[in-house]
Amino acid sequence: MSSRAILHRVGLATLTCALAAPAFAHTGHPEGSGFGAGFLHPLLGADHLAAMVAVGLWAAFLGGRAVLALPLAFPAAMAAGAGLGAAGLAVPALETGIAASVLVIGLCTALALRAPVWLASGAVGVFALFHGAAHGAEMPAGAHWASYAAGFLLATAMLHAAGLGLGLLGRNPAGKIAARATAGLIAIAGASFLAGAI
Repeated sequence: MSSRAILHRVGLATLTCALAAPAFAHTGHPEGSGFGAGFLHPLLGADHLAAMVAVGLWAAFLGGRAVLALPLAFPAAMAAGAGLGAAGLAVPALETGIAASVLVIGLCTALALRAPVWLASGAVGVFALFHGAAHGAEMPAGAHWASYAAGFLLATAMLHAAGLGLGLLGRNPAGKIAARATAGLIAIAGASFLAGAI
C-alpha cells in the first residue's frame, strides 16, 4: 500500500472520529475491570478522543522538544485531575473545559500557531486536568485505581501517537493539507461540543 493510501486511510479514520456526534465521555460507560473501563473511557467519548488526537497533531506541527513535551504533559496533568475526580472533588465547568480543549488545540494546529514549548505544554496540561477529572469521577465502583489509571493512560498515549503519526505525515505537501484539515475539523467538533456544554 502506498504512503498516500495510508495517509488517506489514517486521515479518514481521524476525521470520522472527530466528526462523531458529541458523546461526552462522562456517562453510560460499561462497568467492568478497572483496566478495561479506564482504557475505554477516552475511546468512547468523542470529546476526549478528539482532544487527545489534537495534542499529537499540535506536537508534530511544533516539532522539536514539543514532540515529547506535549504528549507527556497531557497524561501527567490528566492523572492529577483523575485523582481529584476519584476523590469526589468537583472541578468547575468540567464539560466546558473539555469542550474548550478540543476547540483550542484544534485551532492552534489548524491555524499553524507556533507557541513556545513551555506555553503549549502548560495549556495542554491545564486542559488535561479537566479530562482527568472526568475520568476519575467516572471510575466504576469497586475498580482498582491503579489498573483503571493504567487503562486510560495507555489509551491516551495511543491517541497521542495517532495524532503524532498523522502530523508527521504532514511533512509532505499532501500530508500537510490532511493534517491541517483534520485539525480544522477537530476544532469545528470542539465548537459543537462547547455549544452543547454551555
